[in-house]
Amino acid sequence: MSSETPAKRVAVIGGGILGASTCMHLARGGAQVTLVTAGPLASGASSRSIAWLNSSGARSADYHYLRMLAIDRYRTWTAHHPESRDYIRFDGAMKWAGPNETFRETFAFERSTGYDSVWINRDDVSRIAPDVNVEAVAEEGAIYNAGEGWVNMPDFIPALVAEAVANGAEAIENAGDVRVDVQDGVASGVILGDGTRLAADQVVLATGGDVPAQLAALGVTVPDATPAAFVLFTDPINFEVKTVLNTPRVAVRPTPDGRLVLDADWAEQSIVVEDDGSLTVPEASVQGLLDEASKVLAGNPRLTAQKVGAGLKPIPGDGEPVVGPVPAISGLHTVFTHSGATLGLILGELLAEEILTGTPSPVLKSFRLDRFDAGTTAPEALGTGAWAPVPQK
Repeated sequence: MSSETPAKRVAVIGGGILGASTCMHLARGGAQVTLVTAGPLASGASSRSIAWLNSSGARSADYHYLRMLAIDRYRTWTAHHPESRDYIRFDGAMKWAGPNETFRETFAFERSTGYDSVWINRDDVSRIAPDVNVEAVAEEGAIYNAGEGWVNMPDFIPALVAEAVANGAEAIENAGDVRVDVQDGVASGVILGDGTRLAADQVVLATGGDVPAQLAALGVTVPDATPAAFVLFTDPINFEVKTVLNTPRVAVRPTPDGRLVLDADWAEQSIVVEDDGSLTVPEASVQGLLDEASKVLAGNPRLTAQKVGAGLKPIPGDGEPVVGPVPAISGLHTVFTHSGATLGLILGELLAEEILTGTPSPVLKSFRLDRFDAGTTAPEALGTGAWAPVPQK
């Protein structure tokens, strides 16, 4: 990636996968880039992600294509960074339908797109995925996606930032309430929590579930379906799990240190949002996830909880990514999406390329903010101003 007139100074706000990836690709391309994040790296939504690498299920053609590019970039990364194979794995994934449901149409759709999807009967489960409890699989069988995998963000994000720094970037962690500095409708840099101003020609807002509120403070609306959510990390287990599982009652993926990460929609919906905005995860939901995960693993191992990670799960209103310029504020770009783990490398690459070259990416055409007819800014927000960050939970 190169440009005859690269942006000289770019500030990236956000220390998750999207901010780290964008920073790394900008630095590779020759920008003078500074990454700033309110707390430590990988302490937001990226730290509590199931981080399943996939394009599973029914999706729009443009979104499926983007996700396939995304998976390709992970394979390229591991080819050039062999050490990453400890925390980026492609050992396959399996899913099956719940009671009174069928995944036959899902399988047909995946095959119609050429996706690496295989229908397996219960009798084949042990041979393909010996870590799965055959009795838990739906009677009709399951879908096995051999090309899917997972990434462990607390390992990967520091690696991305280290490469960015090696290419001249600066990373500022624990910067407090970082604000976008807007002067006369132009993003002119960022303001750190202690009031320090960092000038920039371009600013990237990549703060996960906080993006909608931060843009709203600038008079810009983006439809938002971000819920409160949580994942559960188990204690290490004496049992090897390789296959990512997406089952009716629990999703499961392993970690490099022998633990499991668990989540489920029903558990997410049980979160209690307190009057002060803090989140409470019921003990019954924690134990329920442990029990459900034990049921789908061979031998039904006893699982115990190590920690719970709760917070906002970024999801745009229509479920698809929002990437690129914020039309009403010159020099401001944003990246806001679900499945940040899968999309992290490709979105960082394409957004950085747009900033460096000034040329919009055709791949991102369907994912612009203005598809919502929302790229307008209230007049009072066009002067000197800054967004007010949503407190992290």
